[in-house]
Amino acid sequence: MGAQWSQFFPPKPSFTEADIPPLDGKVFLITGGASGIGYEIARALYQKNGRIYIAGRSESKAQKAITRIQQTLPLSEIGGRLEFLHLELDDLNSIKSTVEEFKKREQKLDVLWNNAGVSRPPTGSASKQGIELQLAINCLGPFLLTQLLLPCLQAVDPTVNPSRVVWVSSQAVELSAPQGGLIMSEVRSPPQDATRLYVNSKMGNVFLATEFERRYGSSQRILSVACNPGAASTNLFRHTPSVKYLAWPLLYKPEMAALTELYAGVSKDVTMEANGCYIIPWGRISKNLRADLLEAAKLPEEGGTGRAAEFWTFCEEMTAAYH
Repeated sequence: MGAQWSQFFPPKPSFTEADIPPLDGKVFLITGGASGIGYEIARALYQKNGRIYIAGRSESKAQKAITRIQQTLPLSEIGGRLEFLHLELDDLNSIKSTVEEFKKREQKLDVLWNNAGVSRPPTGSASKQGIELQLAINCLGPFLLTQLLLPCLQAVDPTVNPSRVVWVSSQAVELSAPQGGLIMSEVRSPPQDATRLYVNSKMGNVFLATEFERRYGSSQRILSVACNPGAASTNLFRHTPSVKYLAWPLLYKPEMAALTELYAGVSKDVTMEANGCYIIPWGRISKNLRADLLEAAKLPEEGGTGRAAEFWTFCEEMTAAYH
């Protein structure tokens, strides 16, 4: 329980915005970058001269965020760039056009933050394809987006600084996921339990991170990590406003949780040797992820259960028609 306690009440961060290296010429894509944690990531990268794409549904919200960030420092002092990229994670049919638009503007992608998410929407909420909404937005949309962006991630020179994919999970995984992480029958036939479905989707993010590492880490030298950014007061709770009041002693400012994701995305501590790791607040590589979850990330021939690979195959099946 001590490991969980330290995530509820993390120690003072050893990685801060001051530790972000210069980002001249580097390209970043943040889903859900117009508000909350994603906004704070974009702001920090901009001040280090990164080229940042804020990907989301609403151009007006993104442009407001861009204007606000640009006002933090005079343009004469900043070499960074902020752009909007239209993205609807709940519509698999639209994601290919998003990637095609990105490729018109950029040839490479240094870091992809799969940061956007939804938590406990009304029962029965579904994507444009009729898929349970949390599974669609938190897993299937990011999975397809990452697969289609793979050539851009591969275009980064790994001998200089490997490209990275950050999959955002939640502490709820360690606290509430069933033994083995996922019950695949629940994934294929979602129960009418919004909280369980949220946990399942965030467990899926951990499995996608570890399975991406297994498939592309050694051969392509792309870093793939999952993280619990930490409990932050953001619009993630828009469907459950009571949570903000009940859990307020455990909620931190979004800029604190952003440090976790920034650490995952740009810290020099996250090396190829740490590929596939799980990162906890406010930028620490976990040494205590549940043993059954570590086992689920391994193939049967490696002494594991292969559940992560099974979930990856499920995601491939669900997105195959949209490539």
